[in-house]
Amino acid sequence: MLSPKKPRYRKQMKQLRHLRGVETRGCTLEFGDYGLKAIEAGWITNRQIEAARVAMTRHAKRGGRVWIRIFPDKPLTSKPAETRMGKGKGSPEKWVAEVRAGRIMYEITGVSEKVARAALERAASKLPVKTRIVVRRSTIL
Repeated sequence: MLSPKKPRYRKQMKQLRHLRGVETRGCTLEFGDYGLKAIEAGWITNRQIEAARVAMTRHAKRGGRVWIRIFPDKPLTSKPAETRMGKGKGSPEKWVAEVRAGRIMYEITGVSEKVARAALERAASKLPVKTRIVVRRSTIL
């Protein structure tokens, strides 16, 4: 599972207003020929990121190359079940990546377009946000 090696702070505030608006960084294909782009904002856990990666690589039969462009660096805390109110904040339970609309989350190259589209559709089914498949178009005149 993805998680930071040495976070500066163990606990963070939720800060849901960070997910408003459209992403300005990480919006273009940088490495691969096909990508999975988020078209709505949300939190994606490290388990969901890994499940989508596994689905992609298995469908491509471990061919090609896959890049993960998001990283879960935000801790989410929760208190145990049936615990009374108070007594401080709960312990960190999982890590999430904050994804805004327009962010490229995965890229793949080295496989045919048919295989890449099918692999990205499988990855999209594992994620809690709406996505779109984007393709790098060569500009040969």
